[in-house]
Amino acid sequence: MFSVPRYALVSVLALTIATGAAAQGRGATPEQTVQKLVASAPFKAAVAKLDADHARTVEDTITLTEIPAPPFKEEARAKAYMEMLKAHGLSDVEMDAEGNVMGLRRGTGPAGGKVVVLAAHLDTVFPEGTNVKVRREGTKLHAPGVGDDTHSLAVLLAYVRALDAAKIKTKRDILFVGNVGEEGPGDLRGVKFIFNKGKYKDRVHAFFSMDGTSAERVTFGAVGSKRYRVTFNGPGGHSYGAYGTVNPMAAMGTTVVEMNKLTTPAKPRTTYATSVVGGGTSVNSIPEAIWLEVDMRSESKEELDKLDGKFLGIVKDAVAAENKARNTRFGQISADVKMIGERPTGATREDAEIVRATTAAVKAAGYTPILGASSTDSNIPISLGIPAVTIGSGGTGGRAHAPDEWIDVEKGPSVRGQAVGLAAVLAMAGV
Repeated sequence: MFSVPRYALVSVLALTIATGAAAQGRGATPEQTVQKLVASAPFKAAVAKLDADHARTVEDTITLTEIPAPPFKEEARAKAYMEMLKAHGLSDVEMDAEGNVMGLRRGTGPAGGKVVVLAAHLDTVFPEGTNVKVRREGTKLHAPGVGDDTHSLAVLLAYVRALDAAKIKTKRDILFVGNVGEEGPGDLRGVKFIFNKGKYKDRVHAFFSMDGTSAERVTFGAVGSKRYRVTFNGPGGHSYGAYGTVNPMAAMGTTVVEMNKLTTPAKPRTTYATSVVGGGTSVNSIPEAIWLEVDMRSESKEELDKLDGKFLGIVKDAVAAENKARNTRFGQISADVKMIGERPTGATREDAEIVRATTAAVKAAGYTPILGASSTDSNIPISLGIPAVTIGSGGTGGRAHAPDEWIDVEKGPSVRGQAVGLAAVLAMAGV
């Protein structure tokens, strides 16, 4: 287990980081590397800094949470976070063209070499005008977005301070990132930019997304998704005078009913939701346009493609049925199908170094690892064959994506959980 000041954790044999590096050079397993790493004096010093700085990490969490970051409007928080990265002495601190902010902690390797990326997302699901004032009750912080994912941003800063205080040098550079566009309509746009157009796109050795609080969770699988907005169009008209004319709402309703008759496999888990509707003119008008948003997800690309095909078939049939059922003298019903989000499926192999090292770090802290799949920023590097996992920021939390979201920042469990991510990142960065 990690040695955290004032907390009774199981001690292990004290070995130096240099010994661990030497063992790794002789072919040590990821598990052996992590065991020797967490037992070393420098790592213990880093964890002691996390412990000593806990109050500061909590205050950083509060400060950032209270800067609104709705989808596509993360700039104010991004600018504040960029200043924090600068204040922590990172090099090459910048905001890229998509709005991601980042800073580099140089390793001992040649400039321009491979980097380990540690990212947390800046955006929340909540719209403009949401009250984001943090309410503190004992060790709990209550506010929209406080745990998903603002606390992670603060923990990244704590890692920089801990590494500096312990004078830990890594072989590879570590890139600390606050990225945009993870939630909902953002469609992972921040990380997509990093890996498709960003200056580090060809240099990533390993990628960690820190999202949520659970220290036990190791997300190595990427749940893919497809999201559509379907706009059903028609001629419209007066509800009485044009009675009997085709109605786009009827086609939309048929689509919803037929979609929700579909059954999907439990393994690989495949889901769908007819989520949001809108449109219409007035209560006494046949609408000219009605729109529907649909979310479909699966751990399997094949199952997702099958579900996608069924959905598109339902839309086509619903339009044809309405045009057949009612009068089309003023025009027919049509459907404008627009994809508004797509996330790739995939998985980092369970026997990959990053998964084994992260799992070992979880075990070293006395937790039982929970391996699984989700839809996170890691989807993008996973789809490109780059080793990636999503980890938690430590502590506990609940009610994510709800106005009454909360996290518990009790010092002992929080620091213990934070040490998991630190060990995993160092194992991949090399020391």
